[in-house]
Amino acid sequence: MADTADTANVIVRPPIAWALAVLAGFALNWLMPLPFLPAALPAGWFGAMVFVVALALLAWAVATMTRAGSNVPTNLPSTTIVDTGPYRFTRNPIYLGMVLGLIGLAIAFDSLWLLMTLVPFALVIRYGVIAREEAYLERKFGDVYRRYCAQVRRWL
Repeated sequence: MADTADTANVIVRPPIAWALAVLAGFALNWLMPLPFLPAALPAGWFGAMVFVVALALLAWAVATMTRAGSNVPTNLPSTTIVDTGPYRFTRNPIYLGMVLGLIGLAIAFDSLWLLMTLVPFALVIRYGVIAREEAYLERKFGDVYRRYCAQVRRWL
């Protein structure tokens, strides 16, 4: 078991929260489909494009963090404040990629349920993960992190 003394101690690992949102959306869609897009719209292709953009953002963010020598998993200590790559534009590119990925799936499968699971997912990530990460990073890195927060927005 990882030592939580030097971690953000988040309430759930973000990939698990994302997977649960996706599974819940697909299960609800299977039980009672709720399409939300016009039939004439090429939703599959558009949703797939959004999903690919989300994957690219996720991969870029993970690669940037790894290159900087910091840990990506939330249950491991952060070693540095990363302010390059996508972290120049958003403090949370991985979570933004997850949100976009969920939106892409909702569009591709024309599922209002998948889109609706975005709300609880975003709330859990914002208050159960990001808030705890921000408090942890401020305790650990102090003024360096506060300066970064002053320069880069949380989402976009």
